[in-house]
Amino acid sequence: MFLLAITCAYVSKTLSGSYMNSMLTQIERQFNIPTSLVGFINGSFEIECVKEVKSLMWVYVLVGNIIRGIGETPIMPLGISYIEDFAKSENSPLYIGFIETGAIIGPLIGLSLASFCANVYVDTGSVNTDDLTITPTDTRWVGAWWFGFLVCAGVNVLTSIPFFVLPKTLPKEGLEDIAETVKKDKEEKQSEVRKKRVGITKDFLPFMKSLLCNPVYMLFILVSVLQFNAFVNMISFMPKYLEQHYGKSASDAIFLIGIYNLPPICIGYIVGGLIMKKFKITVIQAAHIGCWLSLTEYLLYFLCFLMICDNSSVAGMTTSYEGVQQDLHVGNVILADCNMDCNCPTKIWDPVCGNDGLSYMSACLAGCETSSGTGINMVFQNCSCIQTPGNSSAVLGLCDKGQECSMMLQYFLILSVFSSFIYSLSAIPGYMVLLRCIKPEEKSLGVGLHAFCTRVLAGIPAPIYFGALVDSTCLHWGTLKCGESGACRIYDSTNFRYIYLGLPAALRGSSYIPAFLILIILRKYRLPEENASSETMLEAKFTGKENEGKEMDQNSKVLNDDELKTKL
Repeated sequence: MFLLAITCAYVSKTLSGSYMNSMLTQIERQFNIPTSLVGFINGSFEIECVKEVKSLMWVYVLVGNIIRGIGETPIMPLGISYIEDFAKSENSPLYIGFIETGAIIGPLIGLSLASFCANVYVDTGSVNTDDLTITPTDTRWVGAWWFGFLVCAGVNVLTSIPFFVLPKTLPKEGLEDIAETVKKDKEEKQSEVRKKRVGITKDFLPFMKSLLCNPVYMLFILVSVLQFNAFVNMISFMPKYLEQHYGKSASDAIFLIGIYNLPPICIGYIVGGLIMKKFKITVIQAAHIGCWLSLTEYLLYFLCFLMICDNSSVAGMTTSYEGVQQDLHVGNVILADCNMDCNCPTKIWDPVCGNDGLSYMSACLAGCETSSGTGINMVFQNCSCIQTPGNSSAVLGLCDKGQECSMMLQYFLILSVFSSFIYSLSAIPGYMVLLRCIKPEEKSLGVGLHAFCTRVLAGIPAPIYFGALVDSTCLHWGTLKCGESGACRIYDSTNFRYIYLGLPAALRGSSYIPAFLILIILRKYRLPEENASSETMLEAKFTGKENEGKEMDQNSKVLNDDELKTKL
């Protein structure tokens, strides 16, 4: 019952988190903020222009996220520690695998919900969507990001109900085993003695000192912080990367991430837990499995650098009006002879695709004189900058990137399937190293400190500095009513790719230095869990011999009684 309840809690927790990550682009467009502020959205959530009256809506978002964080924080450290304490040592990897699988089912649901909401216009119900001149593929499109948060709130309430009916404590699994019984009795006696000597508050400093002096534990935290920095950046900005680099809509990008990445991760978690249970992997073996599988996936990751697409061909920005590729660092001339007399604004982003295969920042900059149709079906005609024989025309939106780019996207997604499976296969063995390298009485504090370090040193700063680096690749910023810059409309795909793939590669590469140090230390370092298990085995053997002696005495006594009765 507890396993089911904690798994549902993980589903709810990751549902909210994955939905939030998937809606970052929509929130960025809704409030016209740069990507660097999207990473800091919990603390700064200004709406519209600085010159106008500032909205205090960000205060509600801040308070809501603080409350959500308070509720979610105990789930992982206390839940995992509880299972490790009350489950058999050979069963706990499998149970943790089930929980981690639930942590993937949540994002699968969250990404599906986000894909649906991103395809629905934000003001649906208050505006006539037939009059819209933008589609979900347009960088100005804002999906109904607010709707998913209502769904997430309802799920959070429902998953909290089972915990109200659970008992205060659970029986230790497999109490019929002598070794487990001895171990439980010993731990209970030690716990009682400890509580009588000092209170729980006085135990904090000795426990903390013990953890800080544990080389395997501290190196594992360093590995986790570096790896988590890489994965937070990749996960948070993957929808934006698929949009900008491969030309997909936000809805399609979120859907593809859920379909291609999450199922292999679920399978990897379960298979990893089954392997740990079936073969009774030791801590040293688990460390080697986790390290070498992760390294294999890391080397496979570099193939992503080969799956590239060119920048969108935008006249006056990435190409000349004649279709010749331009150096982005030289400074491009947005105006040309063909549109010089049109008095076109150069900061407006309302792209059109000409029948010459080039995109233009606006119909005015394309030199179009007339238009026909309404909404997304509008067609611009007599465009002087579009150099084609006959009638030159343009339609709303950027031009497609072509079939070759679509093939590169397929290769990228297929590679992500194998990468996700291999890395998730190493996750459970790696997590068991964390649990088994600390003493049983320090487990809750150790897991909690690990979660705290990854959140503070990776979860909070990573989206901020990564978002600032992504902003540096922007080619054209949107403009607010007051004239200040808003959200970025188009990025330099090449530099974006180098940052999106290169920075996580550097972070993950540096994490293998402490990982290899852990493997070296484990050759000589005796883990607390191994000491406890060896003592338990000795006590179990001693208890077993005592029981055998008692049984032999009883059997001999029975035989003597039978012989006496026979003689009589």
